[in-house]
Amino acid sequence: MNIAIVGASGAVGQELLRVLDQRNFPFDNLTLFGSSRSAGTTVTFRGKEYTIKELKHNDDFRDIDIAFTSAGASTSKEFAETITRHGALMIDNSSAFRMDEDVPLVVPEVNGEAALDAPRRIIGNPNCTTIQMVVALNPIHKLSPIRRVHVATYQAASGAGATAMAELANQYGEIARGEKPTVKKFVAQLANNVIPHIDVFTDNGYTKEEMKMYNETRKIMNAPELTVSAMCVRVPVMRAHSEALWVETQEPISVEDARKAFAEAEGVVVMDDPANAVYPMPLELAHHDPVYVGRLRKDLANPNGLTFWTVSDQIRKGAALNAVQIAEYILAHRR
Repeated sequence: MNIAIVGASGAVGQELLRVLDQRNFPFDNLTLFGSSRSAGTTVTFRGKEYTIKELKHNDDFRDIDIAFTSAGASTSKEFAETITRHGALMIDNSSAFRMDEDVPLVVPEVNGEAALDAPRRIIGNPNCTTIQMVVALNPIHKLSPIRRVHVATYQAASGAGATAMAELANQYGEIARGEKPTVKKFVAQLANNVIPHIDVFTDNGYTKEEMKMYNETRKIMNAPELTVSAMCVRVPVMRAHSEALWVETQEPISVEDARKAFAEAEGVVVMDDPANAVYPMPLELAHHDPVYVGRLRKDLANPNGLTFWTVSDQIRKGAALNAVQIAEYILAHRR
């Protein structure tokens, strides 16, 4: 088993290495790829030093079995043929191929079997907010089909990468020193602020991030009748996204049945004791694997509705962990 990471020096690439190590993922050889800027730098993994190679159009992937790619959509599109030409399976963290009909979009807790049919040798790793949401929606959907979802996201700086996290930290330092905060990565100052703008706006007034939640959720859950209306907001949190959800099901579901379904669901942890201030918060749950659910209650505006709150680490379950879990599922179910 030979594996590769494309985008090894980035935040997700570095998290992939940690997840592979922590989960003791089986492999014989590891190859790391990056841009011309990161090529030649070294990374220590499991006591061995690896040099990052520059990603090029050559035969470097001839002996690779699985390539985890996290270098952006344009890079994925440009190098997909190079990566898969000799049979490597590309598990791609970008948005490049997610909605292609012949590319499965996979969250193992929800539709792991889809990973076993990848005719182009490409599997899409969904958007971070979508992954978090569908893991929480799935146990409810099994009780009664979900008709519609309204969701407001509270997305950490980590969703925009390592430079965004650094910018948030720098802004707080600048504010403390009485300086004007430097704004480069975001459209506005994030420190002491919230920004209702993630990705670019589309013609219908929703951002691409919000439309990803609409389109990807329907594909992953194989539910074309399900509708999702999202408001995606960047908040001054370093790491781990939060989401508030209002879910309407075909038949009413009691809070007790929903809580039981969450408690029994793979990848979900219930933290729901508001009287004792027990509910998910990103400060406490960054660097953890599950999707945490709390504030579960009936929706007062909808007799068939439930509302709840979720928190999950965007870099782990929202990216690196989900990619590794896809690979694990494939290895466990190889035909």
